[in-house]
Amino acid sequence: MAASTTVPVRHQGSLGVALPLTLGVIYGVWAAFIARGGEGLTAGDIGLGVVAGFAVAVLCFLLGRTQKALPRELRAAAYGTLAGCSVGFLHSLTDESILRCVGMGIGFGAAAAAASYYIFYTHEP
Repeated sequence: MAASTTVPVRHQGSLGVALPLTLGVIYGVWAAFIARGGEGLTAGDIGLGVVAGFAVAVLCFLLGRTQKALPRELRAAAYGTLAGCSVGFLHSLTDESILRCVGMGIGFGAAAAAASYYIFYTHEP
């Protein structure tokens, strides 16, 4: 009798969609909260939050889907870039100087890239 062979199908788990969606919602609410500046919530603040949250959710989802195809150095740089740009944008909503916002983004991005590289390097064969 011939043995049948089946190829296992790799499914993207619900965490692959739920995590970027959750991060996007949190980021959008945070952006709208910062943009309102202690005043009443306006439609512009809500629109900013929706767009910012959607952008972060899509970028996180795409990075999650393509991360295995990247070498660990490039993957760590991608995570660092995403984190740095996200933090820099949120900090720019506080009406600080552009140099401080860029500095915060670079600082957080470098820390996220270093932490990501360490995790990838120690947990991968």
